[in-house]
Amino acid sequence: MTNPWNIGCIRLKQGKTEEGKDGAVLAKYYSDNGADEILVFDLSDSDEEQERNIGVLKEIVRVVEVPVKAGGHINRLEDVKKILYTGCSKAILNYGKQSNIDLTEEVSRRFGKEKIAAAVDSSDVVSAPAALVEEYVSQLIYLNELKPFVECVKPLDCNMEWAEFKLNSDGMVTVVVQDYKTDEVLMVAYMNEEAYHTTIQTGKMTYWSRSRQELWVKGATSGHYQYVKELMVDCDYDTILARVSQTGAACHTGNHSCFFQDIARREYRDSNPLKVFEQVYGVIADRKIHPKEGSYTNYLFDKGMDKILKKVGEEATELIIAAKNPDPEEIKYEMSDLLYHAMVLMVERGVTWEDITRELANR
Repeated sequence: MTNPWNIGCIRLKQGKTEEGKDGAVLAKYYSDNGADEILVFDLSDSDEEQERNIGVLKEIVRVVEVPVKAGGHINRLEDVKKILYTGCSKAILNYGKQSNIDLTEEVSRRFGKEKIAAAVDSSDVVSAPAALVEEYVSQLIYLNELKPFVECVKPLDCNMEWAEFKLNSDGMVTVVVQDYKTDEVLMVAYMNEEAYHTTIQTGKMTYWSRSRQELWVKGATSGHYQYVKELMVDCDYDTILARVSQTGAACHTGNHSCFFQDIARREYRDSNPLKVFEQVYGVIADRKIHPKEGSYTNYLFDKGMDKILKKVGEEATELIIAAKNPDPEEIKYEMSDLLYHAMVLMVERGVTWEDITRELANR
């Protein structure tokens, strides 16, 4: 129930930090540079301002790689729900307010104890009954113990010594770099022993530049760092697969991946489920921004939320009926219809597949 030692704190006012900075940019800096978690406190004076800050909080959760916990402007169960629905790991009740103490049991029963934290001013005095805290709160955050964020380096746990690799004629190993979220291959580079050890010690991909004959920390000049998520070795011990979180573009041309130029192509149907969902979602989102005459998707957007919800309900009913039929083909068609209309609803309400998969992963 104590504080992690390195926490990034963000206080939001009118959609910005107290210093007037972009909250998502600051949160990503904390996440990429050693924060154990990020705390966000909403300093809203009104419900309208709270909605703006909730939008920023949602973006913060999207861009960071560490747990985000948020509190502030909590007056009712609905406010806790808004926080948790952004993807935050916990909602923080302010135990300096009796109204938040009174909410504890209700919100804990509704969302689960593991989703509820409480902030107190002192580690010596807890302003709520100990029994209430023990039963309904999963973490106490001691505000007086929070320290300024300090950028730090966290070495990776490493299971392989450099001597175990089979090196090429230049004394290096090839490194294939892959986006850990999309599996897209970003680039190919090389490591010598110094680059390997630097990568392990810093958690940032570091290579040996053959053209410049020097150590090369990817992003040192551009800011487009690659943060290691996983390093794997192939069966011959001569190639490393690096799965990374890529900041900005991997390629010096400004492209996300170095592999953007076609040599030869045969038409094929991409059946990667997430890619298909993202592609269809992208088309629907584009229709909303750039309407097309005769488009059924634009017809739904024009008719509004009631029509979209009606269609989602109809397709759900048709799927239930299809499920009673022994022919699985009918389920396939009805499920596809339901997912399409659900995606129209997602676009209308600004929910992405990343939001959905993150929520599922957190369950």
